[in-house]
Amino acid sequence: MPQIHSLKKGVQIIVATPGRLVDLMERGVADLSNVRNVVLDEADEMLNMGFSESIDAILARCPSHNSRNTLLFSATMSKEIERIAHNYLHDHKEIVVGSRNEGAEHVNHFYYLVAARDKYNALKRIADYYPEIYAIIFCRTRMETQEIADRLIQDGYNAEALHGDLSQMQRDITMQKFRQHRTQLLVATDVAARGLDVEELTHVINYGLPDDIESYTHRSGRTGRAGRKGTSISIIHIKEKHKIQAIERQIQKKFIPSILPTGQEICAKQLYKLIDDIEKIEVDEKEIKQYLPEIYRKLDMLDKEDLIKRMVSMQFNTFLNYYKNAPEIEQPSSKEKKAEGRGKKVDGRRQREEGRGRKDDGRWQKANGRGRKSEERKKSKPSAFNSQQSKAPKGAKEWAKYFEGQVESQPFYNEFAKKKGKKKRK
Repeated sequence: MPQIHSLKKGVQIIVATPGRLVDLMERGVADLSNVRNVVLDEADEMLNMGFSESIDAILARCPSHNSRNTLLFSATMSKEIERIAHNYLHDHKEIVVGSRNEGAEHVNHFYYLVAARDKYNALKRIADYYPEIYAIIFCRTRMETQEIADRLIQDGYNAEALHGDLSQMQRDITMQKFRQHRTQLLVATDVAARGLDVEELTHVINYGLPDDIESYTHRSGRTGRAGRKGTSISIIHIKEKHKIQAIERQIQKKFIPSILPTGQEICAKQLYKLIDDIEKIEVDEKEIKQYLPEIYRKLDMLDKEDLIKRMVSMQFNTFLNYYKNAPEIEQPSSKEKKAEGRGKKVDGRRQREEGRGRKDDGRWQKANGRGRKSEERKKSKPSAFNSQQSKAPKGAKEWAKYFEGQVESQPFYNEFAKKKGKKKRK
């Protein structure tokens, strides 16, 4: 293999994935005993993908800390990165270029708030509104990535999928086509965000926000490079809105809430793009000269205006028909949602208050019940210590008569009755 052949000849720098380097070490091809510099690029992502054992095995074959430099690079400095630094670096120093965890300087951040069911149609509108878009669309899962890519391709967009289920050869071919601008939209998982370097990327589109802020920073950092302006667009639903504020605090940049373009605005953008392309096209007079007489004869009955209308319609009818019949995407209003939420809370509080009222009523009824029982007891079972009792029982006979009529169920009555020869009550 070319890799093994090159290593046997001797190289100064090895760039490898952890798993592949371990494989070459076990074959006895890669000797790391004289390595002086070790670079861990995106080490947190490698560990998240399960390469910790491979990294440990690689560093074990390298010289000790005193004999080598170990450098760790990351676009963000999370707690995970700091933990890795303590584990793999000796007496480490932190070097920050710019501000910690700050977003890319030349990237503008926008978000579109839509219902979850409208996310795909919103994505198509964004792609159509920017005819020269050259973008990466980030999805959360491999399945969602492939599904969105397939739907875009089916709807006539120049798109490809990039995720972990593809073979290495498939990923290489996909990336080659994208870098050569033969693919306009690359639908990818977060794996592609790490270390992916593509020039002239105009947009990054988040088809839903990631769970961690660091992933968003890596995603948006794919555009706006080398002094160019870039745009990061997030398509979110109402439940994801709270993430926007957390990301704003972290990257120290504000998101701009945006409204999806209407079908008429999209058609105008696409039509003007078509006219610009016609205006800029280069004509090869020599090649078409022989065909022009017949073309002129066939089009002689059409005037200039009619010819332009027919040409535009031929290129644009499908687009016009789609947006003519496409319903506008209704964006949920945050104010309405909040008002609705407050109404529910008010109703909830009212219900709870009514519930407490019922409980209070219940307690009042119980209290009254106890009062009624007390009154009944006072009427039917006067106490010997009641001040209204004119005369307390005297002697055993009177006490026996009293207990027999009032409290015969009490245990001590049975003992008293036993002595008098009366039948016990059960």
